[in-house]
Amino acid sequence: MDGVDNRTEVRQFLATRRAKITPDQAGVPLYGQRRRVPGLRREEVAQLAGMSTDYYTRLEKGNLRSASDGVLDAIARALQLDDAERAHLYDLARAARAGTARAPRRRDRPQQVRPTVQHLLDAMTAAAAFVRNGRLDILAVNPLGLAFYSPLYAAAAPPVNLARYCFLDPSAHDFYPDWEEAADTTVAILRTEAGRDPYNRALTDLVGELATRSDAFRTRWAAHDVRLHHTGTKRFRHPVVGDLTVGFNATELAADIGLTLTVYTAEPGSESAEKLALLASWAAGSIPARPESSAERA
Repeated sequence: MDGVDNRTEVRQFLATRRAKITPDQAGVPLYGQRRRVPGLRREEVAQLAGMSTDYYTRLEKGNLRSASDGVLDAIARALQLDDAERAHLYDLARAARAGTARAPRRRDRPQQVRPTVQHLLDAMTAAAAFVRNGRLDILAVNPLGLAFYSPLYAAAAPPVNLARYCFLDPSAHDFYPDWEEAADTTVAILRTEAGRDPYNRALTDLVGELATRSDAFRTRWAAHDVRLHHTGTKRFRHPVVGDLTVGFNATELAADIGLTLTVYTAEPGSESAEKLALLASWAAGSIPARPESSAERA
């Protein structure tokens, strides 16, 4: 898969956002007029954003290169973009200004997980913790995290990829009781990362693979949805301990650009906390030693 075409990305993102906003939501009077589509028209977005229809049309066709931050903010307000969508719009504009639409595909060096980060992971004995990159490869994990994600490690050699597992492994539908939500989130994270780093060859190759092999992925990718995925609650169905409900916190590592630390914890005293403790005991005696991190292999 070749690198992302910035103009196409801009056009499709803005068009899909416009289609999601009804005139009623935007406060646009209809005056009894018939409409072929439920979303806003370009001229309506332009009016809401305080610009000419011709200018907005040029922007939506992919010409974000000269758009100022003020113009981007006006579009974001008109389209009622959330924080993730607004950030994605800025990422697309940044790529346009840098001229990345004509850039060659970039070969990335393997990302390294520093030994001190692995030490941090290993110190978390009551939580499942791992470090991933933007394309959802798990690059380092603690023992409980390895036990937690044992279905993924049983299915693939490291680096395990959360997106590939979600869409290509049948067991994912059992592991994720809320599979539809997990699939939506997975694609939104990848789409967000593609906006930040549109010519990451490993990422675009993964997207190409999944789009070719999974109709469910391809449909979601075409929706251009993005998401900030920092905290929340998830449900899992683990083959060893059964149903688990855990809270998650994901933090970008400031010293390691592109890497994110994710930690799963259970409510103290809950059934899920007991199951996590059981899983930790099972991990201590029943599974092989964790794979070496990229830092340890270096």
